[in-house]
Amino acid sequence: MLPPLIDIGVNLAHAQFRNDRDQVIERAIAAGVAQMIITGTSERSSVEAAALARTRRNVLFSTAGVHPHDAKSCTGQTIVRLKELCRSREVVAVGECGLDFNRNFSPPAVQEEWFGHQLALAAEVKLPVFLHERDAHSRFVAILREHGSSLVGGVVHCFTGSAAHAKVYLDLGFDIGVTGWICDERRGVELRDVVKHVPLDRLMVETDAPFLAPRDMRPRVQRNEPAFLPHVLRAVAAACGKPEAEVARTTTQTAHRLFPKTAPEVTSAASR
Repeated sequence: MLPPLIDIGVNLAHAQFRNDRDQVIERAIAAGVAQMIITGTSERSSVEAAALARTRRNVLFSTAGVHPHDAKSCTGQTIVRLKELCRSREVVAVGECGLDFNRNFSPPAVQEEWFGHQLALAAEVKLPVFLHERDAHSRFVAILREHGSSLVGGVVHCFTGSAAHAKVYLDLGFDIGVTGWICDERRGVELRDVVKHVPLDRLMVETDAPFLAPRDMRPRVQRNEPAFLPHVLRAVAAACGKPEAEVARTTTQTAHRLFPKTAPEVTSAASR
């Protein structure tokens, strides 16, 4: 049995979990996933994620932010509402925020503007950032550098970049989140090499469920679940060449360091 795990990024408020969300959570707990952080990707989903987290104190937590795809819907009131959410004990990070120039569902300039506003919010409320980057590395790093000294840390969620990109993020003080992408026999080859060079105490694991179901699971699954996090963990351990228990223990400790509200001593005190 692995030490308890924490899934730092799961979209439990997604419609794909509408009919069996409680069972999904119970399966995750039975699989050894003791805690889950529900990703907020818009003002509305951030509200939903926080409300859901309140139903399972100390097991579920959430983030509050706007994904770059939805940046075009942001207004000044959006930041006000996110700030209110960040005062809640279950909200552990600002995000998912960042840049995504792959499909440009929001114009790049708009993405950059609201990414900057969310980084400023994170600095103000002293929460880490839950970061997204796709095909926008140079601008992403430039904006992070503008705010870096005021931030309390963060994680580049669902990292799929190069070793050079990973080094830049680590040097800036950000940690690396790894999903089931590492289990992909085609797309995960580079990532399996990259994680060998990332210090173990700078790595965390996540499913990004219901997306990115591990391709090497048998039988194959279409919908990802947080219960599959041990499968991701084992792939990370194999790539790092380290014992699974050590990787499980260290990645959980790293998550508790970055997201202090999830730490055992904090959750125990909150329960009293």
